[in-house]
Amino acid sequence: MLNRVKVVICGKEYVVQTEEAPSYVYSLAKTLEKKILSITETNTRVSAHHAAVMVALSTLDELSKSTANVETIRAQVKEYVDEAGKARIERDVALRENESLKAKIAQLENIVKLKSLKDSLDG
Repeated sequence: MLNRVKVVICGKEYVVQTEEAPSYVYSLAKTLEKKILSITETNTRVSAHHAAVMVALSTLDELSKSTANVETIRAQVKEYVDEAGKARIERDVALRENESLKAKIAQLENIVKLKSLKDSLDG
């Protein structure tokens, strides 16, 4: 369901249609206005429009870098998952080999016992 949210940014009213909660949109508008005002207050020759463009460029820069970071993290996580899968396979192979060796040890112990019993009967 779309919400119609009315916000005021730098004295101008905007109506936003969104699926987001109104409180979220208000928060975004307040943050945007603060960023625009911080630029226009420090440089009175910059208009709100130009400040908005500067904020937009800065925000796109942050988004681009964040997206790149997320992709890097995804690649690292995939690498870790792949390594964990390989380690799990190696562990399973080692466990099977361990069980096989235990069975061989038991067989050899039985052979030694039988030989010892045979020797005691013969001697």
